Amino acid sequence: MGLRSTSSSLKFGLAASALLVLVSGCATPPQTEGKAVAVMNDEVYDPLEPMNRYFFDVNYALDALFLKPVAEMYVGVVPTPVRDSVTNFLTNLSQPIYLINNVLQGELNRAGDNMGAFFTNTFLGVGGLFDVAQLNTQEEDLGQTFAVWGISEGPYLVVPVLGPRTTRAAVGGVGDYFLDPVNYAARENDMDNFPIVRAAVHGLDQRSRSLGALDEIERTSIDFYAAVRSLYRQNRNNLILNGASNSTQLPSMNFDDDDDNMAKKN
Repeated sequence: MGLRSTSSSLKFGLAASALLVLVSGCATPPQTEGKAVAVMNDEVYDPLEPMNRYFFDVNYALDALFLKPVAEMYVGVVPTPVRDSVTNFLTNLSQPIYLINNVLQGELNRAGDNMGAFFTNTFLGVGGLFDVAQLNTQEEDLGQTFAVWGISEGPYLVVPVLGPRTTRAAVGGVGDYFLDPVNYAARENDMDNFPIVRAAVHGLDQRSRSLGALDEIERTSIDFYAAVRSLYRQNRNNLILNGASNSTQLPSMNFDDDDDNMAKKN
C-alpha cells in the first residue's frame, strides 16, 4: 500500500512540474529555430527571478541543513573506489535513456557507444560497478533533444529541491522519467520506490563531488544566485553542443575532479 501511494505521489509531482513549466513556457520570447541558435544566446531569460531567488534560498537552506552534511559524511566515511563504483553504477543505469535521446537526435554513433557501454559494463563490470568499456559517453536527456529539434529553452527556473532548470530541461526531465526503460522495468517488477531511491543516491553522488567547487564559487561570487544561473546555463549549452560550444567559457559545472583537488589540499 505504501509503495503504491509513494508512486502516485511521485507521478502527481511530476505532472504538477510539467504543468508549471508548460504554463511558464507561454511567456517565452520567440527564438530562431536551429540547434546552435537555440543555445548560443548569452542572455539568461529569467522573468521569474524574484520567485526563483526565493526557491534558491530555500534550496540553499535545505542543502546546508541536510544534503551537504550528509555528502561530507559520505566522502569522509566511504572510500574513493567505492564512491567511484556508485558513480559508475548510476551512469550505467542511465545509458538506456542516453541511447534513446541520441537516436532521437540522429547521433547513431553515440547511441552505439551507449549500447556498448551498457552491455559491456553490465555483464563484465559487475552490473555497472566498474567502467570496463571506458567509452566516456556523455549525458543526454530530452531537454537536449528538444534543443536539437530547435525548441527554445524558455524561462529559467529554480525548482524546489531539484534546483536550476530551463523550462525546456524541466519538461524534458518529466519526459525522461516516463521514457527511461530502467524506470519502466522497475514499475513492471513492483519496485515503485526505485526512481525515488535512484534520484536520492544520484543527488548525494553529485553533491559529494562538488563540495569544494561550490564552496569556492560561493566564496568568490558577488551574487551566488547569478553565478549558479550562469554556470548552469553554460553547462547546458556545452552538453547540448556535445562540448563544441564556441561561447565564452565559464567555470564548468562538472566537478568530477573535486575529490582529487580536496585530497591535494589536505
